Formats: sequence, structure tokens, C-alpha cells
Amino acid sequence: MNRTKGDEEEYWNSSKFKAFTFDDEDDELSQLKESKRAVNSLRDFVDDDDDDDLERVSWSGEPVGSISWSIKETAGNSGSSHEGREQLKSRNSFSSYAQLPKPTSTYSLSSFFRGRTRPGSFQSLSDALSDTPAKSYAPELGRPKGEYRDYSNDWSPSDTVRRLRKGKVCSLERFRSLQDKLQLLEEAVSMHDGNVITAVLIFLKRTLSKEILFRELEVRQVALRHLIHFLKEIGDQKLLLDLFRFLDRTEELALSHYREHLNIQDPDKRKEFLKTCIGLPFSAEDSAHIQDHYTLLERQIIIEANDRHLESAGQTEIFRKHPRKASILNMPLVTTLFYSCFYHYTEAEGTFSSPVNLKKTFKIPDKQYVLTALAARAKLRAWNDVDALFTTKNWLGYTKKRAPIGFHRVVEILHKNNAPVQILQEYVNLVEDVDTKLNLATKFKCHDVVIDTCRDLKDRQQLLAYRSKVDKGSAEEEKIDALLSSSQIRWKN
Repeated sequence: MNRTKGDEEEYWNSSKFKAFTFDDEDDELSQLKESKRAVNSLRDFVDDDDDDDLERVSWSGEPVGSISWSIKETAGNSGSSHEGREQLKSRNSFSSYAQLPKPTSTYSLSSFFRGRTRPGSFQSLSDALSDTPAKSYAPELGRPKGEYRDYSNDWSPSDTVRRLRKGKVCSLERFRSLQDKLQLLEEAVSMHDGNVITAVLIFLKRTLSKEILFRELEVRQVALRHLIHFLKEIGDQKLLLDLFRFLDRTEELALSHYREHLNIQDPDKRKEFLKTCIGLPFSAEDSAHIQDHYTLLERQIIIEANDRHLESAGQTEIFRKHPRKASILNMPLVTTLFYSCFYHYTEAEGTFSSPVNLKKTFKIPDKQYVLTALAARAKLRAWNDVDALFTTKNWLGYTKKRAPIGFHRVVEILHKNNAPVQILQEYVNLVEDVDTKLNLATKFKCHDVVIDTCRDLKDRQQLLAYRSKVDKGSAEEEKIDALLSSSQIRWKN
């Protein structure tokens, strides 16, 4: 093979191998970092759940995470940096890696490609090669013992309560005996912190039987009140009933049982449940309320079924003109009375839906009945019914208007429902207090009432002042001018 002189010099002076230099170490480290980045990029494409059932062992055959493995890991860390530097210096090509003997390593092959499978298990190779030191989960012999107290739960009951009060995480599982748990509760109560007391009570509720828990809380009234409040907040009615039964608090037991009706949506089932509550040991006043509640719901079911049928048939005028907006079931007594006054005002007293029947059955006071009936009939603009509501007869047969709620309130309700001025003036005139009458008449523009009242008071100045508030050329202005020019009235001013 013939070569030129230049080719021969290039062949003998060049080589694919290069001599050792101190810069080789930096080149090797850069290659290792590049390998680390490649390994990290595999984490996003590999599922970590495939090898959960595999036991990981080191090159020496020992399970990763064992005591012997941890000791060797700690001891090996001290000499790893020096040995690694010597090995890097001795390597002169990538092919020489295969010639190295297998070192004692704590990394499994799966960890090389997957990284750390779960927090706290072991380190991956990529973590070991990172620039910033990763957190070591193996015991470190040089760290002070006090730094591990948060993890070992080496705390007394008083220290535990203080940490809970500061909002620090602290496990209570180490308190296993009944004496330790009760001491923990005593410390929590002595701190006067409701959140800490509740946290300890939740722990005791979970780890103690009901009998032991109730027995110990019976002599600790502060903790007992906190537990009762907590059970009411979370709605644990079963445990609350058991607690009241153990403490022999019969009335609180009955009230707690009655409160369960709120969770029953079906009207018939709720009615049957309320029937079972009638015989519970309530106070006399509460027993009457329970009975009224049951009777009211029973009537609401009957009224609702009947009115739904009438509304669907479309033969009743009141339901055609004013369709129902909601069901009457589970409504309060006052709402039921308003509903009856609106849709069933003229019915006979013997029917369940009659307002008079409701008034007598539930002993509704006159003021409440008149106020509710007035609002219902005024909304329908049934002014004759409003007039009859306040008309009474004495034993001689004379009629008189009387309002248990006061005519000033009657005027306000009528005005709210857009009553005509003639209706308003009639009831404004029935207000006894003169100042109140003038104020209402002025406010609602009942001109005749204002003019007649000023005339009766012989107050010329007030009449002159009111003259400027009426329309010019109106009948009210002519009436005021006629009164002011009359010589038969002796004005006081």
C-alpha cells in the first residue's frame, strides 16, 4: 500500500486513544451527569406500580432497607468519594467500564430506571448523582437524637398537648393504656383549648369502647359537654342517643330523638315518626308542641291531596286565577293559616282546611289570626271580607269596628296591597290618636282626612300649609278655601 509522506506522518502522529490528563475527570463527570438526565427523563414514561410486590436486594444479596444494609450504607458513604475519584482517574475510555468489578451497591436495577418508587423507601441512582445532596432515609449516626423526636413520638402527654395547641403534627397512637389516654385528656382540659379537647376526644372515641368512654366522661363535665356538642355538629345521632341514655338524661334524649324527623323527607313517614315521639318524656310544654306538630302535618297531608286534585281538575275559580306556587306540606302553622285564608276562607268550620277550624284547633290568638287573614284577603282585594273582619256586634245589635292589632297597622297593610283611597280614608279615620292619624293621612295622601282633622282642631296655620300640597283647582283646594273663609269657625291661630 503506497502512502504519501504526509499520510504517513498523520498516521504515526495520530491515535484514537489519548493520554491521561487531569481534565479527564471533568469529562467523565459531565458524561455521568448526562446519563443522570437521561435516567430522569424515563420517570415520566414508566409506571411506578409494577414492581411494588418485588423485594429489592443489593448487589450483596441483602434486602434493601434492612438493618445490615443501613449500616453498610452509612459506613460506605465515608469512603465512597475517595474511591470514586481514584476510579475516575484510572478510566481512559467508556469501554473500560465493563472491566470494573461490581461494587457493593444499595440500588436495585429497577430503581436505576424508575427512581424512588415511594417516598421514604430508598434513593435512586439519579438522586445519588445530583449536584445537591438528597435526603437520606437511612439512619445517620452523627445526628443528635433530639432531632428524631418528632418521628419517634417520644413525647409526654403535657408535651403532646402543647404541640397540638401550637398546631404541630403529633400522633396520639403511642398512648395505648387507659391511664395514658385519661392523662392526655386531663392535660387537654387543663389547657382550656376547645380544639385540643375535641382532638383528644376524637382519639378516645375511636380507641375506647362506648361504655368506658361514657363512664370516664361522666365525671369530667367539661370534656362531656365538648363531646355532646361535637356529636351534634357531626350529626351522630345514634351515639348521642346512647350517651343520653347512659347519663339518664331523658328529656335531652327525647329532644334528640325528635330532631331526627328533619332527616325524613316523605310526609307520611314523617307523620308516623312524629306519632312515635308523642309518648317520649318531654316537658309539658314540649309535649303540647309535639302533639300540635303531628296534628298539623296530618291536616296538611289531607289539604294538599284535596287541593292538588281541585287544581288539576280546573273547576275551582280561585285555583284558576291564582295557581299555587308551592306545596303546603311541612310548612309552619302561620303559613298554613295564610294558605287557608287565601284559598278556603269561606269554608265551613267543620272542614280541616277552614281558617276558623285551624284557629280553634291550634288556639291561635286573635291578633295573629286577624293579621294573617287581613294580609291574605287584602292580597286578593276582597275588601268586603276585610270590612267584615273588623265589624263586630254588641249584645244590643249595634255594629262597631274593632281591630285587635290597631287600625294604624291595618292602614299600612292595606296600603301595601294597593287599596283604594276611599278604603284607606275609612280606616285612617278609625285611628284614635290624632297625631298618628294626621301623619298617616299625609303620608298616604288622604286629603279629606287631613282637611277634616285640621278643621276639628281649628288649626288654621296647618291647614294653610297643607293647601300648598294639593293640586291647584282641585276639589280639595276649593274645600280648604271654603273653610278658611268661613266665619263660623273660630280658629285658634
